[in-house]
Amino acid sequence: MRRTAQREMVYNAIVSLGGHCTADEIAAELHKVRPGFPRSTVYRALEALTASGSVFAAHLGDGPTHYELAAGDHHHAVCQVCGGVMHIQEELVKELEQHLQEGHRFRPVRTEVLVVGVCDDCSRNPAPHGSRRRIIDPHHRH
Repeated sequence: MRRTAQREMVYNAIVSLGGHCTADEIAAELHKVRPGFPRSTVYRALEALTASGSVFAAHLGDGPTHYELAAGDHHHAVCQVCGGVMHIQEELVKELEQHLQEGHRFRPVRTEVLVVGVCDDCSRNPAPHGSRRRIIDPHHRH
């Protein structure tokens, strides 16, 4: 992939936003630094960054695509109330793939896991959370 200033700016915006951000959020972040930065350039840069493997496009249920840096596999659990995102442990996905292979003679080529539900915080406190998608702590609580 050819490295351009626009692609680098979009990549850096994703870093600054902490991932799981939409194209609109990326455009808004870039407008803080460069007012008038074309939204079409954001979309073209995201397309190139995704095609190159630098950025992962996550489809987290309904709504727009969310982008994050491509580091490892991307399996998610998403809270349908607050929109919080939890990364699913790769070991669990490997167990599922192994089960499919050994128990059903089904050879996975690509696995994308998305679980939609309600996080612990929203189960305990149904009051609305902030509008920014958050990362849910994947560790079990006792």
